[in-house]
Amino acid sequence: MKILLVCAAGMSTSLLVQKMMDYVKASGFDIQIDSAGSELIEEKITDYEVILVGPQIRHRYSRLEEMAKEKNKKIGLIDQKVYGLIDGKGAVEQAIKLNEGGQ
Repeated sequence: MKILLVCAAGMSTSLLVQKMMDYVKASGFDIQIDSAGSELIEEKITDYEVILVGPQIRHRYSRLEEMAKEKNKKIGLIDQKVYGLIDGKGAVEQAIKLNEGGQ
């Protein structure tokens, strides 16, 4: 599975991406995780199964959700608590649940 974290400029999620990658590596999952600014989502969206959106750009979520649905991609807003605690395990679990058809 490939996960893309989207935030304002692609940098504020870097700590969360690192924690997610640490969890993925320790758990043995075959998951790739990247981050990008929301302005790059149109060119990157086709390469990922799951898009996680940072809570700081929730005001753009509706438009990002439309784009994701047009490309048949799973998308979700990163849980505020998961994001605030930089909870890599929680973010990975959210992405897996989304990929499996959950919320």
